[in-house]
Amino acid sequence: MFLSCGDSLYDMFLEPDNTDNLRVVVNGVTGGSPMNVALGLSRLGHQSAYFTKLSSDVFGQGLTQFLKDNTVDTSLCLPTNRNTTLAFIIKQPDGSANYSFYIDGTADVSVEISELPDQLPDTVNALHFGSYSTAVGDVADSLKELAKREHGRRFISYDPNLRLAIEPDLDIWRTSFKAFASTATLIKASDEDIEGLFGTNQEDKFVTECFDHGASIVYITRGAEGASVYTSDSNQVTAKSQPVEVKDTVGAGDTFQASVLHWMAANNHIADDGSLSGTVDAKASLDFALKAAAVTCSRFGADLPTLTEVLQ
Repeated sequence: MFLSCGDSLYDMFLEPDNTDNLRVVVNGVTGGSPMNVALGLSRLGHQSAYFTKLSSDVFGQGLTQFLKDNTVDTSLCLPTNRNTTLAFIIKQPDGSANYSFYIDGTADVSVEISELPDQLPDTVNALHFGSYSTAVGDVADSLKELAKREHGRRFISYDPNLRLAIEPDLDIWRTSFKAFASTATLIKASDEDIEGLFGTNQEDKFVTECFDHGASIVYITRGAEGASVYTSDSNQVTAKSQPVEVKDTVGAGDTFQASVLHWMAANNHIADDGSLSGTVDAKASLDFALKAAAVTCSRFGADLPTLTEVLQ
């Protein structure tokens, strides 16, 4: 079973009301990067669980029902009366998204170390961490503690997925990167994440840092330009993105992450001790993840594909 940990929110897409400049139309859909990964893994056919705090407000009720409807196990989730995080999104002409977050004191950032499960179920063999929950509020320290505790016992996946609209201090993100990278078997980051963490034209430095921290395999995504995968034996493979009519890019990176994790599990690369087992077909894993991400880009919001949709 995969256990994703962290963000739980609604993405609120804003559309101008052409009849009145003082109004906007809001279209809300479930979101949160690691929660999208949990959703993606379930739709790809895996046992998938999620760990976060879920609010009792109307949005939290919706998130809870959505996870259950998509067969994501919520038994480790914590109840709270705090409000649900909201992300307001305006789409750009190229399909990319500008985010504004309402997150002060909300449910998913309030998980405390004392609220971590004393022991994870034996069925959990892989964990995923990423995005603002690794750098903001009490939840950041809590998830760092969980990752450190489970390192060497379970396969750990990490995507920094910087959200500077929430936490603009890059030093905090760099500290977070070091903490989670030191526990991770697999690391995925976008070119924008790497620029934030290390500066421009520093992909090689990023990859070196990942392996120095102990990672076994590293993926870099570059939006429409495609992605690359790096293995610890200095092998590098690059592939172009799949051509698609883009509705928006929300959830594309999370789809890529879930698809790579699917590939690892489906091809028996997740060892019982948390290490990477066997030799990964890097090109095949990359092609599969890029194809899945293209499906998500062709749809509105983080609507991740099923395995059948990826393979057809």
